[in-house]
This record gives sequence, structure tokens and C-alpha cells, in this order.
Amino acid sequence: MKKIDQGIAFVQANLGLFRCLVCDQPYEAIDGHSLSCPNGHQLDFSKKGTLYFLTHQVQSEYDAAMLAARRRILQAGFFRPIVDAINAQLPAQPQRILDIGSGEGTPLADLLALHQQPKDIGIGFDISKAGVNLATQLPTSAYFCVADLAQLPFTANAFTAIMDVFSPSAYREFERVLAPGGRLLKVVPNSDYLIELRHLLFEPTDRQYTYDNDRVIDLFKQHYPAAEQQRIHYEFDLSRVDFADLMVMTPLHWGASAASLAHAQATGLPKITVDVSLLTMTK
Repeated sequence: MKKIDQGIAFVQANLGLFRCLVCDQPYEAIDGHSLSCPNGHQLDFSKKGTLYFLTHQVQSEYDAAMLAARRRILQAGFFRPIVDAINAQLPAQPQRILDIGSGEGTPLADLLALHQQPKDIGIGFDISKAGVNLATQLPTSAYFCVADLAQLPFTANAFTAIMDVFSPSAYREFERVLAPGGRLLKVVPNSDYLIELRHLLFEPTDRQYTYDNDRVIDLFKQHYPAAEQQRIHYEFDLSRVDFADLMVMTPLHWGASAASLAHAQATGLPKITVDVSLLTMTK
């Protein structure tokens, strides 16, 4: 089956999850390669079966090379303990999962494979068209589309779980599309995240030498005082990946000098620390 036919089949089977961003009405039909709402507003499927929900131009700093590097690192298992922890927070029964800022798609694909529920529904979205196009290449049942987290193209109570790994948040929108009893799972980096790379690329006087996520965690807890917080801390062996991919996959390289990048590439690292907090809220 062609990608466009796979995408159309997924949306047709889950039509009630999607809403028109012009009139906020749920979409009601697919005619050929077009999705339409009761008021006649239409959206066309791309050749890859994706939908482009952006109502305004949005620039993403994540280019194709960065996303490809991230794909190779993540497929080597870089985020697997994080995905394991998210899966442990999900009920055993089938879930409707939304991945916020899904990028190249590996975390959502891994979560669906790990949860092992054939009736699970997974949707990922990102503002990066390049990321979504890369995600469509994965052998997964997940559906990927281009959208903005500030204006989600999904109906109220559409999802039983929302995963947000290192992406910004729009809590009002999250709460709207999360069903009662559903779970919001947000992952934020802690101070030791990629600390070896930070110290290799920057000097102690540089802003990027240290990291503090207290503001993000405090904001989450202001919204959800009963939220649970779990620290996930481990070391990842870099001998099984290209060190250049590690440098390219993270925004850290944007702020480093050419000399620092060259020195880091020549020096390398044997391992890297992954240190994050998983914040969980049940609606």
C-alpha cells in the first residue's frame, strides 16, 4: 500500500480525533485525497500520507542533517530508558497517544512497540516538515502530521496519553485534548544532561556550560500541584554511534565555536550522561 493510502486509511479509521482549524468542527469525510469538515473546509493529504495543519508559516531550526543524526542516535537506544519509564506509567489497556513535537518519530514508534497493544493509536506531530517526512519512513503504526502545539488539530478528549519529550508546552491545549483520566507525561532535561559534551564544547564562564530546569518544572507543578516527578539517570556508551552524530543532534552545537567543535570532534567521549525528569499528571 502506498504511503498516501496508508495515511488516508489511518485518518479514515480515526476521523473523530481530528478537527478543522478554520471552524473547530470535527472532520466528517474523506473524498479522494482531501479531508473535509461539515462547513466545506478541505485539507489535502501529501504524497506521504501526511496532513499539513499549520495555518501560518513556522520556521524550525531542526534541519534534515540534524534530524537524520538524531534518528541514528535514537535508534541506537539513546532514549530507550526514557521510553521504558513512559511506558511504565501507561495503563495496560489500549491507549490513544499523542506525541508533542515528535521530530523524526523514533520515541513514539518505540513506545507503541513496547506497549504491545495492537489497538493502540499513536499520532505524532511537529512543526518540522522534514522531521515528519522522516518519521513516515519508520515501520510503525503511528501517524505523523505537521502541526503547531499552540493550535492542535484534534478534538476535545481525543487522547488518553500525551507524551512531551523536550518540547515546549501549551497546557491549555493539552488539557483540552486529554480525556478525563488521561495522563500527561512531560520529559525535561536535568542539570547533568549531556554534561560531558557541555564541558567539552564550552568554558565555565559560558552560559551553556551549565543547565537549570527549575523554571520548567516549577511551571508544570504550578499547573498540576499533584504531579509526580521521577528522575531518570544513566550513561550511554558512545562506542556504538558516530560521535559527530551526537554533536549534530543537539542544539548545543549551535552555540559552540568552530574551534570548540573541531576540538570536540578530535577528542570524542567514551560515554555521555542522560539525566532527565519525567513529570506525570493524571487528568
